[in-house]
Amino acid sequence: MLGLIAGIVYFTGTLYWITRLMIVYGGMQPLVGMLVNALLIAYLALFPAFFAVITRRLVVAHGPSALMAAPLVWVATELGRTHLLTGFPWVLLGYSQATVLPVAQLASIFGVYGVSALVAGVSAAASVWVVADRMSDRWRALIVGALPVLLVAVWGSVRAANAEWTKAGESVRVGLIQGNFIEEEKRDPGQAPRIFRSYVRMTREAIGSGAQLVIWPEASFPSYFEEDLAAANVVRAIARQARVPILLGGDQIERGLPNQYYNSAFLIRSDGTTAGFYRKMHLVPFGEYVPLRRLLFFAAPLVSVIGSGFAAGETPTVLAVDGHRLSVAICYEIVYPNLVRQFVRGGSELLTTITNDAWFGPTSAPYQHFAQASMRAIEEGRYLVRSANTGVSGIVDPYGRVLQRSEIYTPAVIVAEARFLTASTLYARYGDVFAYASVVFTLAMLVLARRRVK
Repeated sequence: MLGLIAGIVYFTGTLYWITRLMIVYGGMQPLVGMLVNALLIAYLALFPAFFAVITRRLVVAHGPSALMAAPLVWVATELGRTHLLTGFPWVLLGYSQATVLPVAQLASIFGVYGVSALVAGVSAAASVWVVADRMSDRWRALIVGALPVLLVAVWGSVRAANAEWTKAGESVRVGLIQGNFIEEEKRDPGQAPRIFRSYVRMTREAIGSGAQLVIWPEASFPSYFEEDLAAANVVRAIARQARVPILLGGDQIERGLPNQYYNSAFLIRSDGTTAGFYRKMHLVPFGEYVPLRRLLFFAAPLVSVIGSGFAAGETPTVLAVDGHRLSVAICYEIVYPNLVRQFVRGGSELLTTITNDAWFGPTSAPYQHFAQASMRAIEEGRYLVRSANTGVSGIVDPYGRVLQRSEIYTPAVIVAEARFLTASTLYARYGDVFAYASVVFTLAMLVLARRRVK
């Protein structure tokens, strides 16, 4: 019960904005919107509840010192939250350290899950200090909790200060376009020409400021790129005349019975031809599709604009640009560590992410989203560039430093340097080994606890 209550508080405080999204943009009645979000929060709260049940079991079997196993149990539940029922790994505990760069460097080895374990370890040590009967157990817990933090902080400070990868690879000046169009404008067909003209104007401004690669946000192209030849030809002409590639987000339709709709990104080469496209693989539940649609029929208005919702892409496509390769994570795909790792394993030298955070409104969500994206740069040892319709747009180096960023709900053109990199971190090479080892450890401890209690 304590774990469940903690989970409800945790997710109510970090996901409150979903209720607004469902009411304002989903056309739901306030009570229904609150109900749908409450169901999501209740589901997510089960993971801290399972954590509490498992940890309690270990403490009963092994005594208060078993609390020091809590970080691994916590990571096991976070991994479960990442994958079960398509997964929703929003605001994992490790993201709390996204701006504490010495500590955040641990993500380059163990991913964000390793940072989660470090944070949970400090809390576990404090708990043992409070409940342990013997002073020796208290000091042991203090050392076990404090020593890893000290070592990580010292090593992380040196790593971030050396910043070797900021001098490696080939530089590229990236132009990020933040159009700042609220959802009501984007949904109005009469506004499409004005929106498109704004993106064209801002693109020319970015090129005039020296951009060698221009990136538009998610769903920024006002129609189907492959079918609106007039608008597409304008973009192609700009790329060809300036010799600058343009990456843009737009819907894609595959005609058939029935039609298939995709949330996609298109890369236009510097000669005006299409280098390729990427179809979003991880769709937003209740935003781009309704899971358990028959059971949750009352949530259907959220995706009624395109009938049954978007279809998911199947391939983590990497796009070639001027002798290099880049990847595109669309919207909240960037919070899936393993997906971004697949891009890097496939040859991506630059992480890009495009999003439309206009849905979130002036809440904490855009800032949460940007912080989580920043962690991917550290994990993969790559520059990350982010173009967001209403912000936050920005550029993050491989050590998590934010080099440029915009404010939310203001038009912005950001032109700054990033680099194409080919070196890789331990996390990029080995992935979530630590997280899966935590699951194995948790299961083994439960088996031992069962035998001990018997």
